[in-house]
Amino acid sequence: MTAPLDLSDLSSLPLDLARPRLVQPGLLPVVPGHERYWVRPGGVTAMELESGDELTVVDRFGAQAAELTVLGNGGEDFSALGLRADAPATVLGSLTEGAAFDNEQVARVVTALALRGLRPDAAHGVHLFGGWSPAGSRERFTAQRAVTAVVGNPTWAMSFEEQNPPSDLMIEVQRADPHRPREIELPPPLADPVLDVRIDHSTAIGYEVKKGDYIQIIDVAGRQCSDFLAFDARALHEGRELGLDASTTRHIVGQAYAQPGLHGKFYNQDMDPLVSIIRDTVGRHDAFTPACNAKYYEDFGYPGHVNCTENFNGQLKRYSVAARKSWPALNLFYNTMFDEHNMLVFDEPWSRPGDYVMMQAQQDLVCASSACPDDIDPSNGWVPTDIHLRVYSSERKFSMAITHRTNPDSVPKLTRETAFHERTSALTKQFTEYRNFWLPTHYDGYGPKAEYWACREKAAVMDLSPLRKFEVIGPDAEALLQFCMTRNIRKLSEGQVVYTAICNDTGGMIDDATVFRCSDTNFRVVPGEDYTGEWMRQVATERGLDRVWIKDSTDQLHNIAVQGPASRDILKGLIWTPPHQPDFDSVTWFRFTIGRIGDHQGTPVIVSRTGYSGELGYEVFCHPSHANAVWDAVWEAGQPHGLTPLGLDALDMLRIESGLVFAGHDFDDQIDPFEAGIGFTVPLKTKEEDFSGRDALLKRKENPQREMVGLELAGNEPAGHGDTVHVGRFQVGVVTSATRSPILRKNIALCRMMVEHAEVGTEVEVGKLDGQQKRIPATVVATPFYDPKKEKPRS
Repeated sequence: MTAPLDLSDLSSLPLDLARPRLVQPGLLPVVPGHERYWVRPGGVTAMELESGDELTVVDRFGAQAAELTVLGNGGEDFSALGLRADAPATVLGSLTEGAAFDNEQVARVVTALALRGLRPDAAHGVHLFGGWSPAGSRERFTAQRAVTAVVGNPTWAMSFEEQNPPSDLMIEVQRADPHRPREIELPPPLADPVLDVRIDHSTAIGYEVKKGDYIQIIDVAGRQCSDFLAFDARALHEGRELGLDASTTRHIVGQAYAQPGLHGKFYNQDMDPLVSIIRDTVGRHDAFTPACNAKYYEDFGYPGHVNCTENFNGQLKRYSVAARKSWPALNLFYNTMFDEHNMLVFDEPWSRPGDYVMMQAQQDLVCASSACPDDIDPSNGWVPTDIHLRVYSSERKFSMAITHRTNPDSVPKLTRETAFHERTSALTKQFTEYRNFWLPTHYDGYGPKAEYWACREKAAVMDLSPLRKFEVIGPDAEALLQFCMTRNIRKLSEGQVVYTAICNDTGGMIDDATVFRCSDTNFRVVPGEDYTGEWMRQVATERGLDRVWIKDSTDQLHNIAVQGPASRDILKGLIWTPPHQPDFDSVTWFRFTIGRIGDHQGTPVIVSRTGYSGELGYEVFCHPSHANAVWDAVWEAGQPHGLTPLGLDALDMLRIESGLVFAGHDFDDQIDPFEAGIGFTVPLKTKEEDFSGRDALLKRKENPQREMVGLELAGNEPAGHGDTVHVGRFQVGVVTSATRSPILRKNIALCRMMVEHAEVGTEVEVGKLDGQQKRIPATVVATPFYDPKKEKPRS
């Protein structure tokens, strides 16, 4: 039997598979019979294997132990994979038999053990990897007979000194009979459903939902639309049809359709909420077009085509809902958009197998859901498939979330709360989704202006845990970062931090980051995006650097920023450091130390003199389990100094005044560091070694077309991200970030400007509406707007 193919690298595939005519990540497997699973730290995953099936366990990121347990009909059956158990299965041993598990996969494993007369704490396993196993290490086994393979992933709290956080394992299964029909596996129920039903393709169902219950609509095979209707059940009994109304919803929530968060409800014509969007793993739906109807197909030359509208009419008849020729609907997974000509266009959905939307009923409802039959255009990927419906009792509670994928075929991660959420949520209900975490926009009883002034005049504390953290360790760590980062990492001293750009081969910015040097071979990279870690691993492979480990420690290190003139006074009596670490008072700008809160027995922390406010400030990193203790200590120490919590709205004002750039606004992979205003991060003269994008950046610097400038706007009307900037009729720039500066009492903006108009004092106009019909006079000024010599953070 041939080895399973690694789908993370398409170049490893046979020629006929390596260059498909159409790449569709996350849908059907490239190789017949090939399946892939993930095991999170602390989790377990079980797979049924038949005789001849091959199982491969992959330590994708390195230095991660794994535990493999094999179950046969009569109990443990390690010989079926040619193994002998060598120790207790610690991950399984941590499970409690008979407990109610939120994770259905765990419950399934415990049930499988029980059916074979085994308790979780009595299970054995074979230990794989661990120690310093190289990234990409593989262990491959062939099943001699039918068994259940259970892979456990041990977890632990990362030590600041070891920099070895737990990481994901990947499992590949290559079936002996690749053409054997296999039903697409649904994601397990999130709780015991009160309704669990398949909606066959090209059909619809009607159903009732009680107030408070949850509706989960699952795309079974991916890229399949599901139209959704909801009516106030009590109004129906009174003879009134009050259904989900997209126009009313757009008016109230101020966006195309409701999404998880503060503006997450859909309303009826009377402005009463019908459903609240709790989770959305796709993020692209439609609330502008009606459900497909007979006329749509007739106009295309397909009379008699089955359609959602007539399917709905048939299902809703028993609820005394009058039939219609066209139903306005929430079209889940339908991928529509408006182009630059204001035309409504559509394409294949973004959804993958198992993606779902979860809603909570705000009233007793009569609902209808379809599996759209449209097979004449891309709306269902040309092939209609099934939808699955589950309804859960209001007694269960589910976190509000959208999802983030590092790559299109990555396992989705639900939005989560930071470790400081228990403390911040006690001070505000104003949360927004920020890079896959919930963060406060502002705090009740304070507000953005009060938070801003606290930071400028006294001190403020902010949760910055969504910043990604990667431990880059090993003999090849310095060489890897020297190539990946624009700054000269070899000059970085132990205990020092440097701010850097990260560029692709064309000089476009992948990300920006701070890099901490912990020792000769140990670094911590703190960027904004998960993909930065993926890219560093890719570079390590391409350059043959096999003695470096890039481990994601985002879930092991959460952090708050304490910023403002009083920040040093707040922390200096709080941070204890051991003799071999710099004491707090000696931590200068862009340096860090490792210490504890209070004394040698206190909570361990890392304190860096860094920030994103333009003021004197520090960041305090800790393990999530210690977050409350760290927040409480900082909060108590800060009260005599006027410490105030600070949210994203105030942070935006602070960082724009200070000329600090933000990914997705001030730069992206089409913009180089010079155009983003951070050319100082590219030492082309002093960094003689090659690095990613060097040749392109040399050419870009010699022939600049645009540069980042500041704008001061006349009057009181603000600019906005994306506003065009003009001299006469023609556009010469674009606003990347803008705010009303409280301290300058002016509207200001960062602008990417053509070099011909970038000189300080140049008069331009910011275009509103279509860029021509309304203009705001503005003047080019130097940046930063506030504290241009950065004397405050250096103080």
